[in-house]
Amino acid sequence: SLKNVLMGIALQVYHAACNGELYSRPFIESFEETPMLLAVLTYMSYGILTIFGYLRDFMREWKIEKCHIAREREEQKDFVPLYQDFENFYTRNIYMRIRDSWNRPICSAPGATFDLVECSSNDYNWTFEYTGRVVKDVINLGSYNYLGFAENTGACATAAGEVTVKFGVGVASTRQEMGNLDRHEELEKLAASFLGVESAMVFGMGFATNSMNIPALVGKGCLILSDELNHASLVLGARLSGSTIRVFKHNNMQSLEKLLRDAIVHGQPRTHRPWKKILILVEGIFSMEGSIIRLPEVIALKKKYKAYLYLDEAHSIGALGLNGRGVVEYFGLDPKDVDVMMGTFTKSFSAAGGYIGGRKDLIDYMRTHSHSAIYATTMSLPVVEQIITSMKCIMGKDGTTIGLSRIQRLAENTVYFRRRLQEMGFIIYGNNDSPVVPMMLYMPAKLGAFGREMLKRNIGVVVVGFPATPIIESRARFCISAAHTKEMLDRALDVISEVGDLLQLKYSQHKVLPSLDRPFDETTYEENEE
Repeated sequence: SLKNVLMGIALQVYHAACNGELYSRPFIESFEETPMLLAVLTYMSYGILTIFGYLRDFMREWKIEKCHIAREREEQKDFVPLYQDFENFYTRNIYMRIRDSWNRPICSAPGATFDLVECSSNDYNWTFEYTGRVVKDVINLGSYNYLGFAENTGACATAAGEVTVKFGVGVASTRQEMGNLDRHEELEKLAASFLGVESAMVFGMGFATNSMNIPALVGKGCLILSDELNHASLVLGARLSGSTIRVFKHNNMQSLEKLLRDAIVHGQPRTHRPWKKILILVEGIFSMEGSIIRLPEVIALKKKYKAYLYLDEAHSIGALGLNGRGVVEYFGLDPKDVDVMMGTFTKSFSAAGGYIGGRKDLIDYMRTHSHSAIYATTMSLPVVEQIITSMKCIMGKDGTTIGLSRIQRLAENTVYFRRRLQEMGFIIYGNNDSPVVPMMLYMPAKLGAFGREMLKRNIGVVVVGFPATPIIESRARFCISAAHTKEMLDRALDVISEVGDLLQLKYSQHKVLPSLDRPFDETTYEENEE
């Protein structure tokens, strides 16, 4: 029956009926289990690659291998070695073989399409040379350009150009010295209004917004509870703070509650004194899994155990919610229930930098204690103008409905793209409403092959492997944009299906039945006979 099929798939559906009144809408996430045969074959492929890697190292040592660039040069033998033998084994023998799948230079605005500079290598991807050829109009499925503001024409580009002429590019000072301009203050007021909080503060770098500000909020004697799949900037900030860090399973509220309960009952190690603060670190959309944080449950636990909540909305701000106000709006929650609202301007706003929003006393404290505020150079004025213009567009303060239509188009594109991939038989991770769409590839050889074959067909994709993912969970990560037309998505989907057949990537055991008139929230499944 349909009920049994749905239970067989790793879909977790949370309705208001089974979670009290925490959820006002269906919450559907898909993490189909890796088929056992596929997992075994993936481990075998890594084993074979390891054996050949040692063979190649042996051949390099005896100078049989033709390419010697992976070895130290003779004139460097008395210096500290650049390549630690075992530590760089993976880099030398696996990553380098498929390195051409990354670091490709582009030579246009990273919009719905872009132009790519063609490179070639004569030494197994250790070095690259430009061929002089430019690959035109490659469909861009890799950039975080969720709302399509990464463009060189239009209101944002015009406004940024005018500000560049008037103010120049650099500020050459910190906010606390000579680098505080009226445009920065305007941006902060606009950001606070957009987020629905009392006050906000902006920073010149998104990564540093986490890594440099978490140490200002917590320190020794504090406890950080961090999701196991949090971004590296959150992990670094937590480590730099000197706080005790405990990790809970990804998006698992039972795991989080157990850690909270233990923290309250046992207190600090040895002394058993109460923790000074307990801070929960989570993301809105997790950028490798495409999953959305179970925010209603996190807030309920935070209130129950009197903890603080730090929410990183780097990927969710602008991309979720009816008005693009992120995961808080998506769930219909009160922004005041989130103690620290953090996000970046690098995705939906197509600019640079980040922000922190919250109560006024929190932001006033951050202005005097944040390393990013005291020591870092102020955000460049053209970047500030890009953010102000795009944010006003999203909010409708430019007198148009362009922003609202882009948010709606992104939501439609996301649901359509995810549904089509599932209908084709690919294993797709994440939430139905997440514009980050991971498609599982598993085997390391297919990682490079997929990227190359897609580029041959003028589709630019991002492929991700170990150590950014678990060793058997290599994947392609598509990022959907409001700038994508249906024709572009259909063209990309046809190519993905073609390459999927070529490389045998349609691993899903549960095939979605195609239906033209099915509502977006409903999905039907049938058992795959294969």
